This record gives sequence, structure tokens and C-alpha cells, in this order.
Amino acid sequence: MIYTVTFNPAIDYIVRMDKPLDPGMTNRSASEDCFFGGKGINVSTVLKNLGIENTALGFAAGFTGEAIVESVNKKGIIADFIMLNEGISRINVKIKGEEETEINAQGPKISDEAYEELLKKLDKLQEGDVLILAGSIPNSLPSNVYEIILERLYGKGIMFVVDATKDLLLKVLKYNPFLIKPNNHELGEMFGVVLKTDDEIEEYARKLQDMGARNVLISMAKDGAMLITEDGQRFRVGVPKGKVKNSVGAGDSMVAGFVAGYMKSHDYRVALNMGTAAGSATAFSDDLATGDLINSIYETL
Repeated sequence: MIYTVTFNPAIDYIVRMDKPLDPGMTNRSASEDCFFGGKGINVSTVLKNLGIENTALGFAAGFTGEAIVESVNKKGIIADFIMLNEGISRINVKIKGEEETEINAQGPKISDEAYEELLKKLDKLQEGDVLILAGSIPNSLPSNVYEIILERLYGKGIMFVVDATKDLLLKVLKYNPFLIKPNNHELGEMFGVVLKTDDEIEEYARKLQDMGARNVLISMAKDGAMLITEDGQRFRVGVPKGKVKNSVGAGDSMVAGFVAGYMKSHDYRVALNMGTAAGSATAFSDDLATGDLINSIYETL
């Protein structure tokens, strides 16, 4: 089974404006949408859209948390969230006009008891399971919670996928994650360099492998993506043609597509292309990508 963890899920309230935002005044929207997610839930959704069963773990609170859990269940994903006694799950406001403005909420406080309950759920994972950790950590959890989880499960034959940045990522490499996904800028920042060529990107991706990562997937926006595999191969893919509508969830979709492609084929080229197709399909959509669109884009790569 594949498991995702969303520590701080959210309802994204999208407000579209046909005029520039005028601070201090009453502004009227042209249209609105609500999307239920968080990085782990986004991964779970795209996995399900590609026919991969999975379980979404995490925390939820209040009426917004209930709505998030209900939305996950409606997608056919197994929702195994811990309901918190206080607070509400986040509502993030994203204003889209000539410029994009985001207000990301704090989220509820996670109690020690709820945190321990999550750890006990994770203890039940078995050899061959996949655990996907993605996103930031709420300030009510230990800042090294990724390390705590991976150390706790290390040696059980579980495949770890970690989509995080800088120190959060560097500190878990010793647990040999199956896949990590920095972008080229994040990769350079980890080593205090600016990476300009494919060879430079490969060089520093291999440094992450020397530190323990098995496979390193580097996303490069309009320049496509690169994969450095644990068996020494380098694969490169460009960006499919299409009109970009949405950046939210594209990276999560790439992770989901890669995992789905690998689970179905155990072929790294297939996994890279499926990840690229999934990330692009979400970028070309108003919401997360459908399986049909992902597969149609995949055929063009």
C-alpha cells in the first residue's frame, strides 16, 4: 500500500479577479472555486486518478477538516485522518488577477496525543509499503518530525519518498529515501551554488546520492526534468506543449506520476515520463490532473 501524510491540509479558496486588487477598498471577484488538498492529499488524488490505491494520513480539525476528509473519501482514497479536538483546518486564500496574492493560514495546534497516534499508525506499515512525505511541518510538531518518522521505520523495507527542501531534506538522506525531488534552484541552494548546465545539476544530484538518496528527480520548470537513478543512469525529458493555467499541485502531481509509473513498470524512464506528464497535466488544468489527460500527454513524450 502507498501512504501519504498531510500534516496541515487545507481548503484552497481561489478568487479570480478581472481588475487589479485595490487594497483598503471593497473588491469584487469574477469567479471563485474551492479545492481541498495539501501536498500529501494532492499526491493521493493523482495516484488515485492513475488507478493506484492509496491511503491518506494526517490531521484534520473542525468543520473544514470534516469537509476535507469527506472530499478525500469521495475521491475513492482511503482517508485515515486523526481528528483534532480544537481549531479548524486551514482555509488558504489565493487571489488571482494581474498578479497572484496568497494568504496561507496557520492551521490547528496538533496535540502530543494526536502526534503519538499518527506515529502508531505509521508503525503498522510493512515491507513493500511506500510512504510519501511532502510539505512543510506545522510549528506545533517537532521540527525534525521527518527524521523521527524515517528513523522509526528505517530497516523495515519501506520505500520512502520525500518532497521537501534544504535542511528538511538533507537530514533524512541517511535513511536512504527511494526518491527525493528538489528543483534545480533548491539543489543549488543546498550547496551554495548556482547551477546552470545539465552536467552541473547531475554533479550535485550525485552528491545527494553520496549522502544516501537512492534516486534524485530534479524538476526544472520550463526546461523539463532530470532523473539520476540509483544504478547510475541519467535520464532527461523536456516539457510537453500546453498552456499553463495553474501551478498549484504540479510538483505533487510529478511525485505521484513518478511513483505510479514506477509501481506499474519498475522502469525509471517510464517513471520519469509519467511524472513529467502528471506534473504538466496539472499545470494545464484548473484542478489536479485527470488520469486521461496524464496518459494522453505521456504518449507524446
